[in-house]
Amino acid sequence: MSTKKISFGTKPTNKPVPVAADDWVENREVGNVESMKRLTIDIPESLHRAIKAQCAMRGTKIANEVRELLLNKYGNH
Repeated sequence: MSTKKISFGTKPTNKPVPVAADDWVENREVGNVESMKRLTIDIPESLHRAIKAQCAMRGTKIANEVRELLLNKYGNH
């Protein structure tokens, strides 16, 4: 009977992530970007499907499309 040898990668370490990386993730700012608030709405499934399909064809995200529509209607007043 032959034995099969399996090799494993290097053993993970418990080294802490550099403080600079943690600080950047927690306190990053990109210019003067206004903080965001979450908005939840209910829409018919057929409308969601249509929006999702159009966004997929354009390679965009639903949130970005909806945000743009809301900014055009209500933004900068």
